[in-house]
Amino acid sequence: MNVRRSVAALAISAALCATATATAPVASADDAKRPEGPYGTKDPTFDGVWRQSLALLAQDATGVKPAASAIDWLAGQQCADGGFAAYRADTGKACDPKKGEFTDATGAAIQALAAVGGRSAAVEKGIGWLKQSQNEDGGWGMNPGGPSDANSTSVAVGAFAATGLDPVEVAHRTSGKAPYDALLGLQLDCSAKAAQRGAFAYTAGKGEPAANDLATVSAALATRGSGFVFDPVGKDDGKKPKPLACKGKGGADRTPEDASEAALAYLSTTMSGNGMHLKSATPGAKARPDFGATADAIMALAAGEHSAAAARPLQWLQGKDSGAAAWAKGDPGALAKLVLAAHAAGADPRHFGDVDLVQRLNATGPKPAEQQGAKDEKDEKDDDGKGSIWWIVGSCAVAGMGIGFLFSGRKRQQS
Repeated sequence: MNVRRSVAALAISAALCATATATAPVASADDAKRPEGPYGTKDPTFDGVWRQSLALLAQDATGVKPAASAIDWLAGQQCADGGFAAYRADTGKACDPKKGEFTDATGAAIQALAAVGGRSAAVEKGIGWLKQSQNEDGGWGMNPGGPSDANSTSVAVGAFAATGLDPVEVAHRTSGKAPYDALLGLQLDCSAKAAQRGAFAYTAGKGEPAANDLATVSAALATRGSGFVFDPVGKDDGKKPKPLACKGKGGADRTPEDASEAALAYLSTTMSGNGMHLKSATPGAKARPDFGATADAIMALAAGEHSAAAARPLQWLQGKDSGAAAWAKGDPGALAKLVLAAHAAGADPRHFGDVDLVQRLNATGPKPAEQQGAKDEKDEKDDDGKGSIWWIVGSCAVAGMGIGFLFSGRKRQQS
């Protein structure tokens, strides 16, 4: 083709593009606001480190190599003493060790940095911070010195597991108590109502302990010695989780694995009664499906080698009527939870119903450095039909570059 024909063809293409994109939706303003490194565009004040950690873990688990800038951003959030705040807008300012650093953020960040590799110094400092922050009962509170709770203790256990440390060996420097001592102390035993036995309370507090589903899913995973990511066990023989044994010593001599089984039995029964999912329990509000807690329950069941039991709530999550995909859309933390749940249960998060969760997660942050086993995301189409629009926009960019090259030799790069 000669130059004249090339110019004419590209000019026609540009004209068509102008017509096609005149009414086409443009990229969100949030895309331009997003700094290089972090995932998501929503205010990171309360969950910046948490959602970044989950996103990196989910990408790594599915064969996606995260962008170096994403890893650098997370590592750069670490405080001088090894802990992590929920988010540091100015990393040049010192952290407040007592109020500004959080066990959950630190435990999640350690798991993520250990998974992606190359950050051994940061991981080691984080582990040191957790050990120094351990309470005498063997557990952790939300902040250093706070009363031990099931969620924070469980995330800390996950950090140790991710770095090859046996939680049993992580004993308090003076009391000698380990994380499982604290967790088992929060489990509702045979003195509780039959329907609540095996569940975990969030914290000891005062009065009768109350069953808490969020605490239970976290503790069920931790008492298996697992973090957020583990190798899927594949299919099992369909065995059901074992309820708390209330004969003889009444479960007082139970092991961490026994505690996990009892928690999973409680969760399975609860989900069966709710249509195969957990519900939120916000005081004064109507109970709604809790997608995040259900995803965590799937992970815990899979870690306990109950893949058949995990398949049922996973099937509910994948269903169009559940609303899980819509709930997670654009939210890196939520998308990562669904990815990790599908991965744990042996499903393909790239085919979560009719949604590619991995593609959606990748789109919330910097472009991954490398992908394995995934289609080129330039060819992916979103549910709302925008895929074809972005194909047109991409074609227009090519046409524009072609005309510019033919006339001036100047090449425009697309970010």
